[in-house]
Amino acid sequence: AVVSTQSTGGKKKQFRDKEKPTDIRLSNIEAAKAVADAIRTSLGPKGMDKMIQGKTGDVTITNDGATILKEMQVFHPAARMLVELSKAQDIEAGDGTTSVVVLCGALLDAARKLLQRGIHPTTISE
Repeated sequence: AVVSTQSTGGKKKQFRDKEKPTDIRLSNIEAAKAVADAIRTSLGPKGMDKMIQGKTGDVTITNDGATILKEMQVFHPAARMLVELSKAQDIEAGDGTTSVVVLCGALLDAARKLLQRGIHPTTISE
């Protein structure tokens, strides 16, 4: 976003809002982490069941990550990527849908911590 324009000798300088990309990155990480946190509690032999009410009012009780993600209405693009990741895992291996989402959430949390330390996003991705 352009904050202001200043003219110096016929050339225009633009001051850009340098905080916006950082805010967007953090927003994407938080949205995806919310999906991962919601599903994490259903992982493992002591995983909790989730009760999901559908659009028509029907209730589903499950601890299957793929079913939970399929029934969730996710609107944020970054969070939706986790749902797509889970679907791809289900198609490719048929198992591990919850694990792959939880692992991705943990990686995003680690990336967030590195971003807060001032490490460049390109360095983190490499």
